[in-house]
Formats: sequence, C-alpha cells, structure tokens
Amino acid sequence: MNRVVLKDIPLKPAGSLDWPKRVHFIFFALFLVVFLLVWARLWLPYPVLGQGRWPDGMLVVLAAGTTLASLTRRLPGQNVMLASFIVALIGGVAHTVGALTAVPFGPIVYTDRIGQRLFDPLPWAVPLLWLVAILNSRGVARLVLRPWRQTRAYGFWLLGLTVALVVLLDLALEPYATQVEEFWRVQPTKLPLDWYTAPLVNFFAWAVTALLILAFATPSLLNKKPVKSPPDYYSLAVWLLLNLLFLTGAAVHHLRVASAVILAQSIIVAGYALRGARW
Repeated sequence: MNRVVLKDIPLKPAGSLDWPKRVHFIFFALFLVVFLLVWARLWLPYPVLGQGRWPDGMLVVLAAGTTLASLTRRLPGQNVMLASFIVALIGGVAHTVGALTAVPFGPIVYTDRIGQRLFDPLPWAVPLLWLVAILNSRGVARLVLRPWRQTRAYGFWLLGLTVALVVLLDLALEPYATQVEEFWRVQPTKLPLDWYTAPLVNFFAWAVTALLILAFATPSLLNKKPVKSPPDYYSLAVWLLLNLLFLTGAAVHHLRVASAVILAQSIIVAGYALRGARW
C-alpha cells in the first residue's frame, strides 16, 4: 500500500482571521445604527432621545472610523494613519484660517450646535468631515474609473473626479448645515450669487483645498503592491448615505431646489459608480 505524505500547511491562528474585515464590519454596523437614529430624528414628529446633540457627533466619529477601517483592508496601517493626519491637518488649518479671516470659504461663524472647539475657532468635527469627504469621494472615484485604471491618465482623472465629488458632497452639506441643523452661519457678502447663504467662492475653496490635500496625501494612499481586487462598495455606501441624510433634511424643511439637486447628483453618481464596479 502506498503511503501518502501530507505536507505541512501553515494555518492562521484562531482569532487572527481577517481581523481588519471584522473591525471594519463592527464600525460600519455601528455607523448604520447611528445613521438611522440621526435620520429618523429629522422627520419623526417627536424628538428621539430628547434634544441632545450627541448622535450627530457620534455619526461623524463613526463615519470617520468606518472610512479608515475600510482603508486598512487594502493599505498598511501606517499609510492610513499618515494620510489621515495630512487630510485632517490641511482641512483643519484651512477652516481655521477661513474662520479667522473669511478667506477662502467666506465669512463663516460656527455655532454651539456643532460641538466643542479643538481650539478657537475650529470645531473638533471639521477635520473629521474633511477626512470623510476626501477618502470616501476618492473611493467612489475609484469605482467610477475602474474600467480605465490601466490607462496612463488614470491618476489625473482620479484626482479631478475626487475633487468634483468632494464639492458635490459640500453642495449637499451646506443647506443641511446652515438651514436644517444650523451648525454654522454665513455672514452676508457683496457677492451676487450664493447657495443657501454659502457664497459660490466657498465651493471653489473646497475644490482648491481638496486638491492641495490630495497632492500631499495621495502617495500614502497608493498600494505599493497593486493586485486586482474586487470592487469596494463601502465608500459609495457612506457617500450616498450622507447625501440621503442631507436630502431628508432639505425635504423636511421644504428646501425644494436643494432636494432636487441632491437627489439628482446621488442618482447620477450611483449609476456611474455601479457601472464602473461591474467592469
């Protein structure tokens, strides 16, 4: 009788199987729970959990948490930490300068409803908002451009589309932040056009700041050992859920133009992202 010799096969120790996926699953599940709570508070006729502002703050924290946990599934932890630091630092500095000088975002005044300050006049939530906006917009852009990822101009298209998606997210955020939740106010300016009190220069400033952030953070976001991987829908999910939150707030407060714009951009972006993901 022939003897069969089995080669030793290294086994992963129990409890260490795909821990980045497990951590991300926990963060994303918690994000969904808190999102549903904040979303329901917008349209229910009675206040859920009273008038406390902690669900809004928790939503920002968990949105940032699930975004970073998603990145750690394909990038080394040190890369994710460095990119996060760059995004939060540049975004925070830009808004600090803006609050002090009204340049480049316009004369913004933060209210107490946005929470405590990291230091005067920067609220703690603003750097996290930049983190969520930049990293999830880049994830959505990667889905949209997936069919062209091998082309020479892919990096430039990714950069430009990410900036555009950040601006679209801010386009949805401004009515929610100024008219619905009153996180900040924009003082009147002499500029003839605005978007729910936000001057148009605000969106140009978001685009320039996002471009500056990506110029410094992109090297940390590149996978040094690129392999073909299945599409990652989590960034798209977070991006669309935030737009749904802003859309609901606009609709409840009868901001019809804002509601139509947010709905249209969400449908268009989702369509292109899902189309690219199937490639």
